[in-house]
Amino acid sequence: MRPSIVTAGLIMVWCLTTTMGSSAVSADDAAIVSEAAPVLDVVTLKDGSVIHGEVVEMTGGLLVIKSALAADLIKVKWSDVSKIAVSHPLPFHLKEGTILNGTVEEGDPGTMRVKAGPSGDTMTVPMDAVTQVNPVIQSPVIYTGSINAGYSQSTGNSSLRNISVVGDLVARSEQLRLTLLGRYVYGDNSGSLQVRNARGTIKLDFFITKRLFWFASAYVENDFLQNLKLRTAIASGPGYQFIERGDFKGIFKDMTFYAEAGPSYFNEDYRDNRLTDDRASFRARVAMKWDWPLFDGRVVLYHYNEIFPSVQNASDFFFTMDNGVRMKILAGLASGFQVTTRYNNRPPAGTGDTDNLYLLTLGYAFDTTRKR
Repeated sequence: MRPSIVTAGLIMVWCLTTTMGSSAVSADDAAIVSEAAPVLDVVTLKDGSVIHGEVVEMTGGLLVIKSALAADLIKVKWSDVSKIAVSHPLPFHLKEGTILNGTVEEGDPGTMRVKAGPSGDTMTVPMDAVTQVNPVIQSPVIYTGSINAGYSQSTGNSSLRNISVVGDLVARSEQLRLTLLGRYVYGDNSGSLQVRNARGTIKLDFFITKRLFWFASAYVENDFLQNLKLRTAIASGPGYQFIERGDFKGIFKDMTFYAEAGPSYFNEDYRDNRLTDDRASFRARVAMKWDWPLFDGRVVLYHYNEIFPSVQNASDFFFTMDNGVRMKILAGLASGFQVTTRYNNRPPAGTGDTDNLYLLTLGYAFDTTRKR
């Protein structure tokens, strides 16, 4: 009997120990799972749909949520949101300029309860009073531009050498935009000069509103084969930014376009006045610039023109136009192809009225715009 009693006792102790150990492990596992599981943000739309995930930002009237089910980003209109709950602190920018940094609890439809400040005070905020949520803060001045160069040389039966350098720089702040454009082209054949042309534009825009601006510009050009010592055009007038970054969505989101016009003083000095007399006149200046970055700026299509029609005779005008594409290869390394057209219906003696220049270049492109 005694062995049986002892055996039964041992079995009972073993069962109790196993049960308690299993319960302890299960409790520990549950605690670990509970600690590891993130608290999701909740967005309730006016149509009753509910989205669980992580609120990333809201700019331009679009709320971006990282889905809890996948790494996909979901974008919904802020005006379609009825309720929102955010578990991690975010900066909420209001219309009057106030910035509330905190978490959010659901409120009545169309409102949210923001817990902000060290004390965690809760305040009810109408959702239509929010202009941005967690926006990317840009530098006071954003720089974009490129410098590209091309070189070719042949020896043997022919001795040709061609050099081209093309560059542009745009520095943009809230109220000012500085634009610099430059180009230099040189070519010779066995030491005999074939082409030597240099051109540059400097322009400063002062923004009166977010779209309307006033510009002041200077255009200079030198062309040895056209007997041109210096062509100068000084202009000033109004301009308008018709398309700005963020106006459109999808592949058009980074597109920009502006146009400007104003009076101009136009002067041409020639090397040999026996061939062509110096000229000076008052003209108009009309210019347009269009840029279309694609694939997050890896490919950029662009167009820029300046037209200087005579005030006295509209058929008398000078016109220059750049069309091209720039492609990022690796990091800042970029390749570009540009076609430059120049038309002068009163060309210097012994020259034609139209010149086309085709440039294939390699260089460096940069953009200091901050992106998430």
